[in-house]
Amino acid sequence: MGRRIARLRQQSLCHLDQLFGRFLPPALLAQADEGLNSRERIFSLRRTFFGFLYQVLNPDCSCREVVRQIQALFALHQDRDVDEGTGAYCQARARLPGDILPRLRCAAAAQAEKARQLWHGFCVKVVDGTTTSLPDTPDNQRAYPQPRSQKPGCGFPQLKLLGVFSLSTGALLDYVRGNKHQHELGLLRGLMHLFKAGDLVLADRAFSTYTLLALLLARGVQCVFRLHQARPADLRKGKRLGKLDRLFTWDKPLQRPRYLPKAIWKTISKQLSVRVLRFSLHVPGFRVRCVTLVTTLLDTEKYPAEDLARLYAERWRVELWFRDIKTSMGMEVLHCKSPKMVHKELEMFFIAYNLIRCLMAEASLCYKVGIGWLSFKGTVDSVRQFAAAIAQARSRKTQKRLLNKLLEVIARDRLPERSGRYEPRAVKRRPKPFPLLNRPRHRFKQIPHRNRYWKAHPRKSRA
Repeated sequence: MGRRIARLRQQSLCHLDQLFGRFLPPALLAQADEGLNSRERIFSLRRTFFGFLYQVLNPDCSCREVVRQIQALFALHQDRDVDEGTGAYCQARARLPGDILPRLRCAAAAQAEKARQLWHGFCVKVVDGTTTSLPDTPDNQRAYPQPRSQKPGCGFPQLKLLGVFSLSTGALLDYVRGNKHQHELGLLRGLMHLFKAGDLVLADRAFSTYTLLALLLARGVQCVFRLHQARPADLRKGKRLGKLDRLFTWDKPLQRPRYLPKAIWKTISKQLSVRVLRFSLHVPGFRVRCVTLVTTLLDTEKYPAEDLARLYAERWRVELWFRDIKTSMGMEVLHCKSPKMVHKELEMFFIAYNLIRCLMAEASLCYKVGIGWLSFKGTVDSVRQFAAAIAQARSRKTQKRLLNKLLEVIARDRLPERSGRYEPRAVKRRPKPFPLLNRPRHRFKQIPHRNRYWKAHPRKSRA
């Protein structure tokens, strides 16, 4: 049974490696010669990785379901029993090397960037932050404490994320994590190595500071930010470049930011020339909104105000990308109990996201469709179904035909035009008539008939 066992060891869960293995360096998932992950195990490094990836691509997939699939895989190819418990698989997930997962994520992002398009010769990178909730365990609380508005024992740890995306492909280039006490500008220092000469950084008003503009400009990186609300924007002053378009000279602030070391603060220039422009958003049926931008692109002929306004309108895509990761893929609430495993779970979510972006970029190049018009959720659904079909193919020719069909299905599943759509953030489905947990469960006392009163007057009962 030597050949049979060798063949079984090479197979991974649901054959996801036949779809995504070509996007990942094979050496990173190979068995180690010595040390960790060098023994012949049922849950090998490659099988554990793709089992974890299967959980990420299938929301609400438990570790028990992955173990059952491994049992079915072994029962199909050889008569060997696999332990029904999830302890071996959980230990295998804990053995995943922490340095390999970021390299796999960057490799997938590099594959997706092959479909990158430039804006006026610049590679546009979008910066934005978000948060995610963690299980309420003592280790998670110490690393990522809960907000003060939540009572002890009634809240959940909160992890803050800051990511850099490629505007053209939507791939996640890199990210940093922190807790609620760390500002996004301080976290951005850990991502400064991503910005190189020829890049253009696009972000909202939270990043519109003199310090960040000067640091990026010293690297040869241009910026387009929304002007911070605390900085006055009197367009009657400054040098006139056009209608509602002025050139200003900003002075270096007197106070150094807390997150910036003194050595770097001394290297920042005393003055900075920036361009401030204002444009109006006209949407039929809505009020006219005025948006003020600040940029280091000073040439009005190469970079007209209309082009900058359209570019900033594309910044909203990063909100949709975070929605794809958190809502469509289920990263809004993580499940691991320790910070170490939380970090690995985050990496697996981002690896899965970049792999889906690779398929979308490949379909965009093959069928000449803008990647922004392709459905992310539709691509995830197509991957789930076609992976099972590719696993049943008996020849490489059939597998290649199914893969081409998958790309065709992804290219045809386009997003509809939703101009003027209005979707307020309101919940239509009513919640269940249960009171809120305002103290730990062992101290909580449920009042009889409280649910009935809470349903009639939720705000009054909550107070």
